Amino acid sequence: MPEPVLVSVAAAAAGRVVVGLYDLIKTKFAGDPAASAVLAAAEGTAQDSPQVRALAEVLEAEQAADPAFGERLRAEWERAADGQRAESGGVTNRISGSVGGNVLQARDIEGDITF
Repeated sequence: MPEPVLVSVAAAAAGRVVVGLYDLIKTKFAGDPAASAVLAAAEGTAQDSPQVRALAEVLEAEQAADPAFGERLRAEWERAADGQRAESGGVTNRISGSVGGNVLQARDIEGDITF
């Protein structure tokens, strides 16, 4: 089972949320048709999809085989995350698990909220 950060990286790449991350992975997979197929299959799927999980597993294997790639992958992930942290002016929204009711994710709220 891949570590949670790799699942998050895979989900971001699948959604092309972080372009630099996606490009790094696509370039790494360019010479590997099987890995490229896993990336293509994951594109546009949900974070908890089997395709994203499969991409995370391939990323885990790739970083084990090529530690320099693993370092670049994590550095790109951290760089992207730094720009999204609330303390730097960004907003990061995350919902995990099933949600059966209303959800509100916000940074600065002025005034009332009604559901």
